[in-house]
Amino acid sequence: MNNIVRILGSPFSKMTLNETTDLLEKHIQEKQSELFHLITVNPEISITSQSDKEFKQIIDDANLITPDGIGIVMASKIRRQPIKERVTGFDLLYKLLKKGNEHGWSFYFLGTDEDTNKKAVEEIRNLYPNVSIVGRQHGFFSKEKESSIVSSINKLKPDILIVAMGAPRSDKWIYTYKSDLNQVKLVFGVGGSLDVIAGKVKPTPELWKKLNLEWLHRLITVPVAKGQKSRWLRQSAIPKFIYQAILKK
Repeated sequence: MNNIVRILGSPFSKMTLNETTDLLEKHIQEKQSELFHLITVNPEISITSQSDKEFKQIIDDANLITPDGIGIVMASKIRRQPIKERVTGFDLLYKLLKKGNEHGWSFYFLGTDEDTNKKAVEEIRNLYPNVSIVGRQHGFFSKEKESSIVSSINKLKPDILIVAMGAPRSDKWIYTYKSDLNQVKLVFGVGGSLDVIAGKVKPTPELWKKLNLEWLHRLITVPVAKGQKSRWLRQSAIPKFIYQAILKK
């Protein structure tokens, strides 16, 4: 397909942010019954999928994979199938909130801690008053509570389910309950986006974005959540990606 480029075995979309938003808008507005699972993949996630067979299968079965990292864009150019721009979960969330404000879409926000989740939802309600936030739930729940959360989401029938539990946990959780989330039209993980919206984490300055150094800004400024690997350790995936996807090619 002309709109797909394979990098380390994963099929990345070559659509721009606006084109991706238009595709998702059409899916929601046409009230298609199939749950659309989108995954944003950066170099770190791409390397993780190489050794995690379960996660690789999840990526392969997703409806759309977007390039969330300058490394993905660079690798596509090496293959002479250039991706025009990154499509990050953060940018896509804001685009869909804007569209949702126009159309009156409904959202459910799942993930991060209780205080951050609550503050993020309050901020979204202030910024997008026509968006219907039908429910929210923090991400620190027990395995035993998962079925009741899924049942509650289905009863509320959100157009869009936003999951903010980090990668690959978010997409593994989505995949586990994919067939059960039959009242949701679109679902995708947004990493730490709710932390930014809530003001817990400072947004990346525009200059850093233009220089494609968002990863470095996060590395320096964003604290590591309890139980997660240090960001310095996680960034060791970048040289592996550069070798496997760019230099080796």
